[in-house]
Amino acid sequence: MHSQADDTNWAVTEFSDVELGDLRRTTRLGELANVLAQHPTAALPEACGDGAMLKAAYRFFSNDDIVPQDCLSSHIESTYSRLAKVPCVLAVQDTTEVDWTGHPATTGLGPLGHTACQGLHVHSTLAFTPERLPLGLLAQHGWARDPDDIGKRQRRKHLPLSQKESQQWLTSLEAVHRAHAWCPTVRFVSIGDHEADVYDLLAATRPVGVDLLVRASWNRCVDAPERYVWATVEAQPMVEHLVLSVPRRGPQPARDATLALRFCPLTLCPPRHRQAEHLPAVTLWAIQVREVEPPTDVTPLEWLLLSTVAVHTVNDAIERVAWYACRWGIEVWHRILKSGCRIEARQLATRERLQRCLTLYSVIAWRVFYATMLARAVPEMPCSVLLVIEEWQALYCAIHRCPTPPAEPPTLGEAVRWIAQLGGFVGRRDPPGAETLWRGFQHLSDLTRMYCIMRPAPP
Repeated sequence: MHSQADDTNWAVTEFSDVELGDLRRTTRLGELANVLAQHPTAALPEACGDGAMLKAAYRFFSNDDIVPQDCLSSHIESTYSRLAKVPCVLAVQDTTEVDWTGHPATTGLGPLGHTACQGLHVHSTLAFTPERLPLGLLAQHGWARDPDDIGKRQRRKHLPLSQKESQQWLTSLEAVHRAHAWCPTVRFVSIGDHEADVYDLLAATRPVGVDLLVRASWNRCVDAPERYVWATVEAQPMVEHLVLSVPRRGPQPARDATLALRFCPLTLCPPRHRQAEHLPAVTLWAIQVREVEPPTDVTPLEWLLLSTVAVHTVNDAIERVAWYACRWGIEVWHRILKSGCRIEARQLATRERLQRCLTLYSVIAWRVFYATMLARAVPEMPCSVLLVIEEWQALYCAIHRCPTPPAEPPTLGEAVRWIAQLGGFVGRRDPPGAETLWRGFQHLSDLTRMYCIMRPAPP
């Protein structure tokens, strides 16, 4: 994969084509992205560095003429250029809560999972390669729940889909359709967790080259002797044992899980309570993996996946499981956005300002994640695909404690490990993670600034 083209500034690539009604706003967006990315965990006054830039940041986030989707559109087009270079794209969509309960004076927020918590729900679609390299955002939408709807779950069952939060899954699929229209030779698979088990999504019309992979949540009726999804799949023979690396989650350590694999075709019957809509039956394939002899202190892993991609062989089924395992990447990106970019610590008084800030930091969080995974995917590439010349030269001189950098850039794998060293990475066998990398990027910006000041002027 080629990285941020050969631009001297990654923010130019991601935001240069944005249409904000005034060229000065576009320029300001690029400047803000570049400055804030250098200190992603810092508060705005610290990250901006001087009063003029801080004032410009507050003015930008307060400008009601700037629409968050317009800011994101240029990054999405840059994402398309990266998508066009790979044969298969996994478009992972998910919803997360962004909690600003600690800032009660902020207006326009809504209740989260607990009514005492206030914030926004944000649904994002992040594109990955099957090798788990994040290529960029395809869509993002944030909203505040209406406090008056709390406790009215039964009423929501009678609302049309367009008035439910479930509509977000179809909106994401429409974004994947647009990406496919830009990159018609690329195969797209829209991936969602159990909340994406929405009949309208499974039955939605899709162009050739766009498919679905969803974790089942509902034990739906099927056209089979066993009558229901789970019973039908569990009646199939176990065809393979496979080993899946499960990342650390909370107190549960990372582990290798041994999974029993089953698969079969299914025909889902339309929901009975919607017979008047004459919905079509949906034919797809089910793949189930269930952990064999899990440790006693962990929750056993079990997925029942529904896919519109045909599954004829064991290798097909294993590939679908590997695709779904890539969904974990969006959880990592959420963690970078919240912990690395500290989006929940931002204080901007209104929902509209926070949404503009959220859009910008979402792209910054993607860049940190991209650097982490790119170094694992193609460590032998020159680091100039990620860093400008002053950055890698300053990095090399700081790590090696020498005044003169080499003529050629080091490899990407070396540079990323050095950046992680600046952030506290101790150089164990495992590759550096996103946390040490986002801390290292902050130190790198300071090193680069000092290197540019101190290096001799060219003759």
